[in-house]
Amino acid sequence: MFLENTEELAQNKLLLLYIINESSIPLTNNEITEFILEKNYMNYFFTQQYLSELVSSGFVDYRKQDDSDKNVYILLEKGKATLSYFQDRIPEKVKEEITSRFKGNMDNVDKPTQVFGEYYKKNNSEYTVNLRLVEKDQPILSIYLDIPSEAQARKICETWKKNTEYIYKNLLNMLVDEEITSID
Repeated sequence: MFLENTEELAQNKLLLLYIINESSIPLTNNEITEFILEKNYMNYFFTQQYLSELVSSGFVDYRKQDDSDKNVYILLEKGKATLSYFQDRIPEKVKEEITSRFKGNMDNVDKPTQVFGEYYKKNNSEYTVNLRLVEKDQPILSIYLDIPSEAQARKICETWKKNTEYIYKNLLNMLVDEEITSID
């Protein structure tokens, strides 16, 4: 079993607080975890455990981001106060790496993939649905569909937003699969 001493445990939790504080945009669990693993600061399981403990003890909040379906970490007052008292326990080199990544070098942070599902009335009896997938401000998929009812248009947009990865992957596979026979 992995055991850490209390100083290392505290330092790792402070490290997570520092990362959340230094980012100019709220970070998801995946974004924090990828950075921690990339820099080899701690392993995956400790990262998840410490993030969970920081949430349950009221240092950070884990909630839905206002403009998307993603959950993000937000530093709370208790976390800010703790960080201000103890951030000197984080090695300067580590703080510089974090600050460079999240503050001074935002160009290196990829913009998240954006999913859009919109519809509008085309005429009295039809709606047009536009499903889009945008990555780093570049459209990678845009589909327009004529749909006979508003309820169907709304349902298509909801399904697209909930299952984008699955739909995109299968659509792409269908388009490039040479074994698919044409519809006559």
